[in-house]
Amino acid sequence: MAEGGEEDMPRDGKIVKELLRSMNIDDYEPQVVHQFLELWYQYVADVLTDAQMYSEHAEKSAIDSDDIKLAIQSKVNFSFSQPPPREVLLELARSRNKVPLPKSISGPGISLPPEQYTLINPNYQLVVPKRQSSPRAEETEDDEEAAGLRNNDQTDLPPDTPHRISFPLVGTKDSK
Repeated sequence: MAEGGEEDMPRDGKIVKELLRSMNIDDYEPQVVHQFLELWYQYVADVLTDAQMYSEHAEKSAIDSDDIKLAIQSKVNFSFSQPPPREVLLELARSRNKVPLPKSISGPGISLPPEQYTLINPNYQLVVPKRQSSPRAEETEDDEEAAGLRNNDQTDLPPDTPHRISFPLVGTKDSK
């Protein structure tokens, strides 16, 4: 940490550096001092704004120490939360640990859901335009209908509706 320019530093910056030294923090970026100062200035501005609102609400002509104490207490209550007491946490842990974990169905390793339920399962949908009807195409369609190859849900579609075909890109375990 370069000490150059410390005599040009404002008093608050010197206080921050001294606080860091008192906590045995000697190696830090110079920007840390500026960040602490910004945080502290913002905190003080928020407390004084709240104290001013409390003073105005009490119809006082100026902010007094009670307004500032109330503003600080309000900040502490809403900004910093205290953890629950140790006894409460232990009781919660006991009650939670009474419920056994579910038995593992799969073997060792990471258990993943079946491929059809994952977002990484590659499947694609192609839009196949319907061919213009020609005498030969009509004969083919009649042959397909006779052979039962045509999809029943597509027979109610208008004649110019393209067919949609969905398929997985890589063969699934079922197709092997």
